Amino acid sequence: MTGPKPVPGPVDGVATMWGDEDAAVERILKLTERIFGPPPSGELWVGDDAAVVEVTSPLLLSCDAVVEGVHFDLAFSSLEDVGWKALTVAVSDIAAMGGCPTHAVCTMAVPQGTDVERLAAGVAEAGAEWSCRIVGGDLTSASQIVLSVTVTGRLHGTAPAVRRSGAAPGDELFVTGPLGASAAGLRNLREGAREGALVDAHRRPRARLAEGMAARRAGVSAMMDVSDGLALDLRRLAHASGVGVALFGVPVAAGATESEALGGGEDYELLMATRDPDRLAAAFQAAGLRPPLHIGACTADVSECTLEGRPMPLLGWQHAIGRPASQRSS
Repeated sequence: MTGPKPVPGPVDGVATMWGDEDAAVERILKLTERIFGPPPSGELWVGDDAAVVEVTSPLLLSCDAVVEGVHFDLAFSSLEDVGWKALTVAVSDIAAMGGCPTHAVCTMAVPQGTDVERLAAGVAEAGAEWSCRIVGGDLTSASQIVLSVTVTGRLHGTAPAVRRSGAAPGDELFVTGPLGASAAGLRNLREGAREGALVDAHRRPRARLAEGMAARRAGVSAMMDVSDGLALDLRRLAHASGVGVALFGVPVAAGATESEALGGGEDYELLMATRDPDRLAAAFQAAGLRPPLHIGACTADVSECTLEGRPMPLLGWQHAIGRPASQRSS
């Protein structure tokens, strides 16, 4: 049996610039109140053991995490950029279901001396951009920065959430925009660039919320966000739907390469399958959005995954987590 954990003193606190954890939380509370205002009557946000929010049914839930050295490098991104990305990537999953975000809670694990208010400012800035109120979270110490965000969302209207498993042979495939910008932006940063559209795409990704809601209104059969690279995420949609895919082309962002468009990841454009391309185009036009880009079609051959008639390269990002059971020691 272990004894009680020692209480960290001022030297061990995660936010020594404010004195202690409680002072840091108080600063974050004031920051969120300044951006989002007070909670509505009957709701309780940052500052208690749990948030209290009004919800509708069905409720969408998404969580995501960004980890220093895996999802960002502080040599290239500010703390505010990290906070922005942490919330936005979770919001993007809500967009991929055709929903809109409502509330978020964020856990920040940081090394001693980290300016957590700057991290929180980035999270709150993204929350204001996506109309997603930050209502709570947690703050703890760690050897590197890790932000974990959980977002709730809701659906307008009576149509169900769009899944990645609804595509059928003959459905046409579209994406909401060119791909590869984030990967190209990271490449440019490593080569010494510090600004530009590609750099912005890497530091401050966009969640395609309006596009996701328009696609759901248009009755798309399947949808997901392109977070790990088109080549990999397309295979995921095809596997979930039990279809093959044949692409005739890939829209590449200006300044990016086709390889970056296929496997760079972190684009957060939406991949959509539809039986009615005209209805999809009309929904995007009615919402004032740029037209979706046609890239191919679903096929009946589940083994097919081609680009311009050739096998599509297996590119994309997957985390190496654990080992197969056969390789584990007993």
